[in-house]
Amino acid sequence: MSATRRTVLVVDDDEDFRDQMTLQLEAAGFEVVAADGEAAALAALEGAAPDLAVIDLMMEHMDGGFALAYRLKKRQPPVPVIMVTAVAAETGLDFASALQGSPGWMRVDAMLSKPVRFEQLRREIDRLLPG
Repeated sequence: MSATRRTVLVVDDDEDFRDQMTLQLEAAGFEVVAADGEAAALAALEGAAPDLAVIDLMMEHMDGGFALAYRLKKRQPPVPVIMVTAVAAETGLDFASALQGSPGWMRVDAMLSKPVRFEQLRREIDRLLPG
């Protein structure tokens, strides 16, 4: 990683998950901007330009993460988005395989199933933010 600290936007309505990700990312040398939902994330984006975003799928709305990722990509297209969700475990839906075809409405660069191990997240960050 370069000498410049990169900023990660973490958006999740689960306070424990948000706090855990914040602690681990900061320990790994990242600046973290944390938000508890779509509205707070959009407000945070007014004053911050993250290098990467980690967004929960289900927040205020069932598809809130997709809507937020779409808005973020519209504002700042090069910002990679990692979607995290427990939907696959709860429903059997496999969004990760849908991502292979990269549907235009799904503005995410990676999908991880909760519970997310930090090693998994770190591998995706390193892949999406090389150097």
